[in-house]
Amino acid sequence: MRPRQLGEIRLARVLETEGPEWLPQALIPQATPENLAPHRHWLMPNIIDPATGMLIMATQSYVVRTRHHTILIDTCVGEHKPRSYHASWNMRSGTRYLADLAALGVQPEAVDFVMCTHLHPDHVGWNTRLVDGRWVPTFPNARYVFARAEYDFWEAKARRDPKKFADGSIIDSVLPVVAAGRAVMVGTDHALDDQVWLEPSHGHTPGHCSVRLASQGRNAVMSGDLIHSPVQCAHPEWSSAGCFDKAQSARTRIEFLNRYAESDTLVLTAHFPTPSVGYVVREGNAFRFRFDA
Repeated sequence: MRPRQLGEIRLARVLETEGPEWLPQALIPQATPENLAPHRHWLMPNIIDPATGMLIMATQSYVVRTRHHTILIDTCVGEHKPRSYHASWNMRSGTRYLADLAALGVQPEAVDFVMCTHLHPDHVGWNTRLVDGRWVPTFPNARYVFARAEYDFWEAKARRDPKKFADGSIIDSVLPVVAAGRAVMVGTDHALDDQVWLEPSHGHTPGHCSVRLASQGRNAVMSGDLIHSPVQCAHPEWSSAGCFDKAQSARTRIEFLNRYAESDTLVLTAHFPTPSVGYVVREGNAFRFRFDA
């Protein structure tokens, strides 16, 4: 996505990684080769990599600069995080994330708010960084906005089974922020100001939120993991393997797509390949994602 203006709001993204990441059926169980066959003409080569057959996925943050605040939405995987369950996330180092953020004119100290759509590892990783053997907030002056329902769910699971969550994002990327007094727990419809607010989009996780932006008649929404791939626009009833409540996720996704289809609302996705943003359009009884470079 190129940097762009949304009324008074300046939008940009920081791309951490992009490339073939998941076999379609591994991420979305119903995305079998047979079920995808009618869609191959538009899935390849930009959505599915012909060489590997894998979905091309991005991991990225969005930088939102309003007239009042500098806001970072979702913070990717991060560095030095033990993620034994996912090789490409495990103990990453030497990335350009902070340098690319600085290239946009944003130093860590300048971020006012970090907003996480949910607390999965690829959305909270840069919340913290390792300094002298301790996890400390990467953005020392920011308030980290967590949905209370989301935080309570994951914090309780980590407390009940700390060994299972020892290499999890709650331990190294969320709890240190809370311990440092930088977290703000909010409802899933919290308004940061008159230009930025949360919308509940539960299902993928119990407290998953989308982030709405509006300024001078221009609108955008950051969808988080409500939709992992454009495949789910063609089949919104297909939920990802990682969804906490697959039926709720499907209902929420259908509601979301119906709400924003044929509108002027720019959809900022979490994982769609470059340019990652665009508009929802209707196609028959389903939907299609029209990328906007």
